[in-house]
Formats: sequence, structure tokens, C-alpha cells
Amino acid sequence: MAFLIHLLVCIFGTGSWVAINGLWVELPLLVTELPESWYLPSYLTVIIQLANIGPLLVTLLHHFRPSCLPEVPVIFTIVCVGTITCVLFAFLWNMTSWVLDGHHSIAFMVLTFFLALVDCTSSVTFLPFMSRLPARYLNTFFVGEGLSGLLPALVALAQGSGLTTCVNITNTPDTTPSPVTNRTIGITQGASSTLVSAFTGTTASTVHLESRYLPANFSPLVFFLLLSIMMACCLVAFFLLQRQPRHWEASTEDLFSSQIILHSIRPQEKQDLGLPGPEGSSKDQGPLEEETAPLHPVQLTFIYLLVAFVNALTNGVLPSVQTYSCLSYGPVTYHLSATLSSMANPLACFFAMFLPSRSLPFLGVLAVFGTGFGAYNMAMAVMSPCPLLQGHWGGEVLIVASWVLFSGCLSYVKAMLGMILRDRSRSALLWCGAAVQLGSLVGALLMFPLVNVLRLFSSADFCSLQC
Repeated sequence: MAFLIHLLVCIFGTGSWVAINGLWVELPLLVTELPESWYLPSYLTVIIQLANIGPLLVTLLHHFRPSCLPEVPVIFTIVCVGTITCVLFAFLWNMTSWVLDGHHSIAFMVLTFFLALVDCTSSVTFLPFMSRLPARYLNTFFVGEGLSGLLPALVALAQGSGLTTCVNITNTPDTTPSPVTNRTIGITQGASSTLVSAFTGTTASTVHLESRYLPANFSPLVFFLLLSIMMACCLVAFFLLQRQPRHWEASTEDLFSSQIILHSIRPQEKQDLGLPGPEGSSKDQGPLEEETAPLHPVQLTFIYLLVAFVNALTNGVLPSVQTYSCLSYGPVTYHLSATLSSMANPLACFFAMFLPSRSLPFLGVLAVFGTGFGAYNMAMAVMSPCPLLQGHWGGEVLIVASWVLFSGCLSYVKAMLGMILRDRSRSALLWCGAAVQLGSLVGALLMFPLVNVLRLFSSADFCSLQC
């Protein structure tokens, strides 16, 4: 039965961000079909941040009217809305409307807002619900939350989303570029050549390498239907969790706590009778006192600031530049870093289940290490299209390892901070979710002008690099 609860909690956790994560990994296919083209990611960033009105409203209602918003009906509502929206996405994603000066993907943007509203609101509803279950299930929830990024990425890899190849492109005067066929031309990577007429000595055409997306193995319709199935599984898992008997949910922890209390009461009875108690009684009381000891306001402030900072990096700052930091090393390196860093998230949460550490200094040091790996990733993005060791296998290994360690370190920190706040109160978990969304919002708003307005980062075409 315990394994079943862990499985249900994990599936429930995958529904937290699976829809928006799926939307991001599908972008390489969507930008080739929708009229916004590569401006689409910047639109998505703004729409997703506008959806933070959901968690803001929930947090304010919890603060001023705590009993007016029961979380179970809210969770049922948002998961149902997410499932229906994914189904609508499958059939309406490429529908365009004429607005002002041209065609725009209005249906796509409206549906994106509802998906973002679902996923953003999950941060301040799913976590408080987890306070109803024993503490050991919280790490399982974080494992599922990590899988919400991994599962869509694996589906996108099976689909072939974003995979590119280098083709020879011929540019001739007064004609459109076309791929060279039935001809072998000696062109090295990153170079272009000019074909000169042997008779006139004039330039006839130029040939260069260019990246082209490979055709997908299945359409976005199938991809969005798979996302809707994942959301439906989350809905079923939540329904089954509600059906679990309450006395069983807390029985193991209550029994463990009762044993500790009995061990601490019996020596006290002996002391009241004037009898010496066993020497180990203080040892039995120690762990309980340490676990339930109240946090100092400074410590609590540090925890919430660390939650916001870590999520600003993992959800806002670094994802905005992952393509810039990795594509210069090749499409294979980019897909490895994206997939393996997504795997590092649930693995770090799984690791936290067996080797937990609630030491705030240790978590602070680990966050510094994770930030260091993030700084390396950011530096490579700034140096794009010619980062360190570009064209050397060592550079490829370093950037993949840096992304994996960045994701793993900070995911472990997030999981342990959630465990600490879960032991404090249900309200602490709600404010933890609010800090998650606040940090993500600040990170995204900070990077949006840097990437889309000031254009401090240069994209790299791996097929035509000249470093």
C-alpha cells in the first residue's frame, strides 16, 4: 500500500508543470508553422508571467480569508482545466486569426494562458495539499515535479522535435536559395564556396552550409494528446489519493511519534517516583526536539529567500539562455544537456529521500556550488557563438556536466527546503509555493529584456560557425 501511495503522489506531482514544459520542448516544431516564428518564445514568456495572477489571488485569499478557498475543489478544477486545454491545443494550435496587420495565433496564446494559469496555480495548491500526507511523501512529490520536465522532453526526442541537419545551400543570382542535389562539393564545416564560371570568370553561384530541421516522426496533434493523457493521469491520481483512508495515511508516523513519546514519558514517571531514569532517555528526546524546534525568523527569512533565488535561476534565468550556451557545441550536445539536466531534477529529489540533510549552512553551500555551475553556463551563453573549447570534445563534456550539476544541486536544495517548511506548517508550504512563483517571475522578467530587447546573446548556427 505504501508503494501505491508513493506512485500516486509521483503521478500527481507530474501534473504540476508538465503542460508548460511540454509547450517549451515542442517550440522547434511550432515556430516553423505559426506566423510569430521565433518571436513566439518571447510571447510565451509574457503570457506565462501574466498567469501569475492565479497564485497571487490564491495567496491573498489564504491570507485574508483562509477558509473561503478549499484546496481540494481548487485542485480538481485546475487539473480538469489543464486536461481540457491540452485536448483543445491538439486541434486548435495552428489556428490563426487576422488581427491588425496580419495573421496571429490568437487561439494558441489564449490556450497558453490557461495552461500557464493551471501550472502556476499548482505551486500554491499542490504543496499545501501535501501537508495532509506524511512527510516522507513530499520528496516523492518533488520527484514527480521533476518528471514533469523529463517526460515531455523524452516524448519530444521520440518525436524528433528540434533535430537538425546540415545541408548545402546554393544561392544563384535572381533565384531563391535551394539545396544542392546530385552533386558532391568539397566544403568544410562553417565555410562557404563560390562557383565561378569557367567561361566568363563571373560569379555564378555561392554554396554554404545551413541548418535545416528534420521532419518530425509524429505531429503536434499527437504530442498534445499525449500531454492531455498525462494531465488526465494526474487527475486520476489525485482522485485516488482523496479516496485513501485518513487513518492509514498518518498511521506509520503516528505510531513512530507515539513510540518516542512513550519512551520520553516512562523516564519522567520514574523521576516523579524518585527513581533514576535510563541514561538513553535524553537521546530519545533529542531527535524529536530537533525536528520540532521552531525556526528563528532570520532562518525562516533565509529559507524563503533561498527558495526564491533557486527558482529564479532554475525556472527563469538559466532556461532563457540554454540554447545559447549549448547550440554552439552542436545539436547533440544541446539535446544531451537538456535531457540529462531534466533527468537530474527527479534523481536529486530521489537522492534526497535516502540522504536528507536539513542543515541550512550545508544547503547554502550547495546552492553556491549550483550557482557556480549556472554562472559557467551563463558565461558560455554570453560568449556564443564562440564559447570556450568550441569544436573540442572537452568543451562538450564540460557544458553537459555543468548543466547536469546545476540542475542536480539546486533541485536537491529545493527538495530539502520544502521538507523543512513542511514540518513547520501547511501555511509555510503555501508561502513556499508563493516564493517559488515570485522567484520564477523575477528571473523571467530580468532575462526578457536582456534576451529580446537588448539582444545581449547571439544565436549560433552550428553548420556555419566561423570562430
